[in-house]
Amino acid sequence: MPALSSNDTAHLESKMGYSFKDKGLLREAITHKSYFHENMDKCISYNERLEFLGDSVLELVIGDYLFGSFPEYTEAELSKLRAYIVQEHTLSDVALRIGLGDFLLLGKGEESTGGREKSSVLADALEALIGAIYLDGGLKKARSFIHRFFKDIIPTMGMKGLRFDFKTELQEKAQAIFGVLPRYTITSETGPEHEKTFEVVVFIKDMVYGSGRGKSKKEAAQHAAEVALKKMQAT
Repeated sequence: MPALSSNDTAHLESKMGYSFKDKGLLREAITHKSYFHENMDKCISYNERLEFLGDSVLELVIGDYLFGSFPEYTEAELSKLRAYIVQEHTLSDVALRIGLGDFLLLGKGEESTGGREKSSVLADALEALIGAIYLDGGLKKARSFIHRFFKDIIPTMGMKGLRFDFKTELQEKAQAIFGVLPRYTITSETGPEHEKTFEVVVFIKDMVYGSGRGKSKKEAAQHAAEVALKKMQAT
């Protein structure tokens, strides 16, 4: 796409559900640095600065939404869920829903290597678009845009149990730091057969790193892993 015509602008704004007062911000948001470097006589800037701003706005809005919607979540659980929501794969999926790739201004090299379908390019452009909306219409408009395209993603993430995946994270960190896998041991089972409570201790290199309780062995192990992760972060 050599340029962004008024028809293109209207089409993209219609798909976004937002009309820019400053069309220059929209153009900057969809301008990749490869296009800028090949067309410096036509471009004032490209979208990396807007991407930086949009990333911060996105994290604020998603964090605010999670804080108000899930009062039972711990800080660690909220952080983990937010991280899954704002990851590159999720952002590129949202960009694809908008059809953002069709409107990007790319250099010839980036175009020839499939830049319009690259997850990293799409995710960065979406963040830049959020940053542009924030500058053009303020936080209220940016929040409205984010809620519109992310509201269906958050429950899906929660249903997958991502907020409880502390065991996987602990396994990755233990292998990276110590070169070993965590070891879980059930230390007690209390209560009647149909309503037992389990206590699990997690060891790393024969040292106790955390313990947890739960109505199942899996739940207790996840709680133990969460405690262990907090201990590792504190040391």
